[in-house]
Amino acid sequence: MFISIQEAMKQGSGNVNVRGWVYRERKSKDIAFIVLRDSSNIVQCVVKKANVSEKEWADAEKVLIESSAEIEGEIKEDKRAPTGYEISVKKINIVHFADVFPINKDQSVEFLADNRHLWLRSRKMTAIMKIRSTVFGAIHEYFRGKGFYEYQSPIFQAVQCEGGSTLFSVNYFGKPVFLAQTWQLYAEPAIFSLEKIYCIAPSFRAEKSKTSRHLTEYWHAEMEAAWASFIDIQNHAEGVMKYALKKVLENNMEELKILERNVDKLKPAAEKPFPRITYTEALKILKEKNKMEVEWGKDLRTIEEDELVKNFGTPVIVTHYPKIVKAFYMKEDPSNPEVVFGCDVLAPEGYGEIIGGSEREPELVKIKKRLEEQGEDCSNYEFYLDTRKYGSVPHGGFGMGVERLVSWICGLESIKDAIPFPRTMMRYKP
Repeated sequence: MFISIQEAMKQGSGNVNVRGWVYRERKSKDIAFIVLRDSSNIVQCVVKKANVSEKEWADAEKVLIESSAEIEGEIKEDKRAPTGYEISVKKINIVHFADVFPINKDQSVEFLADNRHLWLRSRKMTAIMKIRSTVFGAIHEYFRGKGFYEYQSPIFQAVQCEGGSTLFSVNYFGKPVFLAQTWQLYAEPAIFSLEKIYCIAPSFRAEKSKTSRHLTEYWHAEMEAAWASFIDIQNHAEGVMKYALKKVLENNMEELKILERNVDKLKPAAEKPFPRITYTEALKILKEKNKMEVEWGKDLRTIEEDELVKNFGTPVIVTHYPKIVKAFYMKEDPSNPEVVFGCDVLAPEGYGEIIGGSEREPELVKIKKRLEEQGEDCSNYEFYLDTRKYGSVPHGGFGMGVERLVSWICGLESIKDAIPFPRTMMRYKP
């Protein structure tokens, strides 16, 4: 019976049967060193000519990187081996002899992107994908543990929610529709039945951006809850980020080690409360501590967000943004109609906004006015406006870019590595 490489190393000694792909290989006259990998780990396997059949030795001499193989042998601890264990091979069966693998140590970023289907096999990408899986599982666990129902909205949508300039238009049987930027307009109607809902689904933004933070297709974790206050929304934003981070620190330390991630920079976010400051307070901090003057009413740019967060050791929640820079559905602050109950969660180390959320405007008249001010035709939003006609209640929600969370946790240079096949302004294949 085959076991994983990690299970074999945990066994520590005795006979084992493992299978996987050749990660590294080198040969001499009478001995071949094959480092085998599977999804769990890598292990050095030593094939001695004297210990295997003539055919098996010929196969071992012929084998190249990424050939698939089944190996039986005796495992023992060996500090000189890459992962501290070594298998003395008794039998080896090459399932498939690979061609010369095109990826080596010195490939460009573009070459690796062109060969993404093969680069996914790297230890780096394997580690990231494992952490990504933990994060997705943690998001589901968090919301289900809080009594939320999973709910889906359409990908084809008839109206915009986050900004007309970033829409992907699709020919829908001769009529123009858009790929979803967010589930929100189709989620809010469901809170009147399910009350607390969440989803993880793809979202699409046609942003002409080439930064290390943007994808045109990304996975969006969103929540919406009836009776939720602005404080509730912030609490859930902090709660789900903390829960996902703690799960990664519990389950993926080996992967973080492979990625050379400094976990000391992550632990404060898991242990300490996230500071919560208003937009106005943020401008004051930027002026006094970062020597950056921002005119009140201007949205915070990436450079200003990054400088602001340098004053804290954890993510920061910025609240009460000017109404003029936020979406039409955000509730005005009754004590100051110039600002809204909207918030962004900014990650440290230059990773920027991870979550954007708000309490939603419950009053129909105010929503219509905001839509008209933005040049929108209210008749296109009738289905959404109906939610304010029949039992409107306080409610709110947020959207979290899952790849941005993964990118920060993993310490990635580019968000493109946080998803298996990134889609950007410049790349739509493989």
